[in-house]
Amino acid sequence: MQTVLIVVHLMIVTALIGAVLLQRSEGGGLGIGGGGGFMTNRGTANLLTRTTAFLAIGFFLTSLVLSWLAGFDRKPSSIINPTNSPSAPLGGGSGGGLLDSLKKQDAPPAPPAAPSGPQAPRSQ
Repeated sequence: MQTVLIVVHLMIVTALIGAVLLQRSEGGGLGIGGGGGFMTNRGTANLLTRTTAFLAIGFFLTSLVLSWLAGFDRKPSSIINPTNSPSAPLGGGSGGGLLDSLKKQDAPPAPPAAPSGPQAPRSQ
């Protein structure tokens, strides 16, 4: 569904760009040359204005639906307390939060334990 909506959205965007570029500006724009068209200047302006308005409404609606679909499965999360449980402590302790994981990374590794006596060589 989302892929189909994205394709429709991109088609609307392309048509909207074309409709805006075809409109006459004060300097003429891409509508330069005129006279031999199938519609009068006034009729073309009305048609392009209405087309642009409908495409803009379509662009706005598809943008809203796409943003709603993108946030539909999103759940709130916390980087400080990844368990999302209100009973877990906020300031440290054994909560397993972001600060605790950073402390574990900064701690030096524990030295290996010394053997208790002589050991026989092992083949690997």
